[in-house]
Amino acid sequence: MNLIISPLNGAAKSSRAHDPGASRLVVAPSFERLKTLGIVLGTALFSLSLVAAPSVAVRDALNSLRAVGPLGQGTAAAQAAVKQLANEPASVLPEVLKAMDGANDYALNWLRAVVDSLSSKPGTQLPASELQHFIGNKEHHPRARRLAYELLQRSDAAAASKLLPSFLNDPSNELRRDAVAEELNKASQALAQSKKDDATQIYQVALKNARDVDQIEAAAKALRELGQAVDLQKTFGWVTRWKLVAPFDNIGGAGFEKAFTPEQNPDLAAEYDAQVGKASWKDYSTKSEYGLVSFNEPYTALKGVGGYAQTDFYSDRERDVEIRLGCKNAWKLWVNGQLLFGRDEYHRGAEIDQYRIKTRLKPGKNLILVKCLQNEQKEEWTVEWEFQLRVTDAQGTPIVSAQ
Repeated sequence: MNLIISPLNGAAKSSRAHDPGASRLVVAPSFERLKTLGIVLGTALFSLSLVAAPSVAVRDALNSLRAVGPLGQGTAAAQAAVKQLANEPASVLPEVLKAMDGANDYALNWLRAVVDSLSSKPGTQLPASELQHFIGNKEHHPRARRLAYELLQRSDAAAASKLLPSFLNDPSNELRRDAVAEELNKASQALAQSKKDDATQIYQVALKNARDVDQIEAAAKALRELGQAVDLQKTFGWVTRWKLVAPFDNIGGAGFEKAFTPEQNPDLAAEYDAQVGKASWKDYSTKSEYGLVSFNEPYTALKGVGGYAQTDFYSDRERDVEIRLGCKNAWKLWVNGQLLFGRDEYHRGAEIDQYRIKTRLKPGKNLILVKCLQNEQKEEWTVEWEFQLRVTDAQGTPIVSAQ
């Protein structure tokens, strides 16, 4: 699962993009134009009246599900809401899916249960056209769009199949995966027919658009067997050159909230009081195909510690971007001194583009600073003290530093 984050005023807040619209040319209409416009508007309003708005009871039930918290807050109300919504017709499915926008992981699980319940009733006719419209709105939650696509496959397989190629460059990895799988299948078929040039081109498309490691490795392996050079660092645009400083104290997890000196003074010539003795910035360049920045390499596999990584990223203009980060440790991210987001969690698992943080780069040099923390667990699967990071557009196409 990928977490999309839109920071606002220095705080990490979820929000959806707003399109202010384009400027419009206003022309005084003639009487005939007004009459025609009235007919069109009247028809549109009549059509809208046929689409029933969700009842107050449905909205209240969905709000109860969205209010569920990590420590069981709102569970009783959520259970009652699930029972109530189970009696609603399948036509409310788009509203249930819409309720996933901005919902936390716990609420998403409850809402998914409602979707499953409503869509699995015997004889249920799913609202195919509404589902297709929902999928087409890329502002909706990726998991909700994925659910809508699965429901559309059941309701109108032909319509779902037509949508598949458009997912290759979709911001939702949940939908992109199916499109990449289709490309891999087409490439395999071409190869079986000895169409090596066609297979090569299709595998290259699959590799460029893949975001899951298994699909990346499948495409890369096939291309290498076809004699093609594959540079995953370049393909995905990982930031590979950094300055690192460590170790700082994180005993008991206290280092997440504590602002160590590099947060206020990331001067590369500075020397800091560290967990033991002094620490200064070191040059670091990752050789990992997946851009993994491992603090274990220069500092060994320490426990109960934290470290900082910084890099200068040059933009040729002011632009909106996504900082895409993968990390199984606790972390925080700053761009140009502004804290964008952080996550105080350890060893949950990491994946490519796990966290997508929206920000705006200024022209010229932009300072990216990452704080990465390691806890005190001793199990073998807790050894990693690392992260990966790249800068992209909204579709995940890499943006490379201008210098």
